[in-house]
Amino acid sequence: MKRFLAGVLITLAVVFIIRSCKDEKTSKAILEENSMLIQTQIENVSKLIVTEGHFAEVYNYKDSKELFGPLLTADKKALVVVNAAVSISYDLSKVTFELDEPNKTLKITSIPEPEIKLNPDFEYYDVTADYLNPFDAGDYNTIKRNVRNSLLKKVEASTLKTNAQNRLLSELQKIYVLTNSLGWNLVYGDRNIDSPSDFSILP
Repeated sequence: MKRFLAGVLITLAVVFIIRSCKDEKTSKAILEENSMLIQTQIENVSKLIVTEGHFAEVYNYKDSKELFGPLLTADKKALVVVNAAVSISYDLSKVTFELDEPNKTLKITSIPEPEIKLNPDFEYYDVTADYLNPFDAGDYNTIKRNVRNSLLKKVEASTLKTNAQNRLLSELQKIYVLTNSLGWNLVYGDRNIDSPSDFSILP
């Protein structure tokens, strides 16, 4: 009888160990599968998001050169009409992340800054210049530099940048939806992302 009970106990112990090993392997397999799903999702959103718009500006350029003091000057001026195609892009292939499988945590370590491209078309009107103060390459470079700075300020204050940010957030929220459905934690920097709206407060 004792031998029988001992045999039963040994058999149960062996079965328990085998099941534990199987459960552990299954859990590990699921964890690895989830990790692959998360990496695949990140690769799917690793694309170039481009938001485009157009801006117009009229720029008055004036320059004076003193000849014999302030009483006599040589002047030049130009009226410049600028039409610019503008694009704001986020290269999501540059998003960096770390996978912490034991703690089931995806940590986004960096998000790329937006790249702003300006393609202005200049049309010059009413260009007048004194013989002693003619237009030269320096004037055209000054006009282009000033117009570019003015356009950048307009872009920063426009809905174009807001729209680009919204498209970025929409892509990042896809990552949150997946990690949340798999029971993983999502972290950006040192901040936990507990809902899709948390992305809206990212810098």
